[in-house]
Parts: sequence; C-alpha cells; structure tokens
Amino acid sequence: MMQFLSGVITTGYGLVGLFFLRFWQRTGDALFMTFAIAFWLLAANQAIISLSGIAREYQTWVYLLRAAAFGLIIVGVMTKNLPARRK
Repeated sequence: MMQFLSGVITTGYGLVGLFFLRFWQRTGDALFMTFAIAFWLLAANQAIISLSGIAREYQTWVYLLRAAAFGLIIVGVMTKNLPARRK
C-alpha cells in the first residue's frame, strides 16, 4: 500500500510540474518554469526514496533534492518580487 501511495504522490508532483510548464509556455514567466523544475525535483525525490530500498537512516542525502526544490521556489519568488532594475 505504501508503494502505491508513493507512486501516486510521485505522479502528482510530475503532473503539477507539467501544469506549470504549460503556463510557462503561454506566458514566458520564469516563475512558472521555476515551479515546474521544483516539482520535478520533488517527484525525483519521492521516486528515489520509494524505489531505491535504501534503509531509512541512509536516506538523508536524498532529501537534498527536496531542499533544492524549496530553495528554488524561494529564489524564484524573491526574484519575481524584486523591483525591476532600471538602466
């Protein structure tokens, strides 16, 4: 049951990434691409954890993908909210 739920979560992350990719193609806004990449990193994190069979105490390095995804979201939002530099 846990493998099934993990697969559902992984698929959900991947689909949300595709959703943001579609918005990026329509608008060209870099924030949407940032969100798409972040959700794909979350999907990769979930897939590696569920498929690798690594013992729980050795999984900490895999969570660096999750940290990178959240860091990417923070940088994307901060970049979007910074005032435009005038020349």
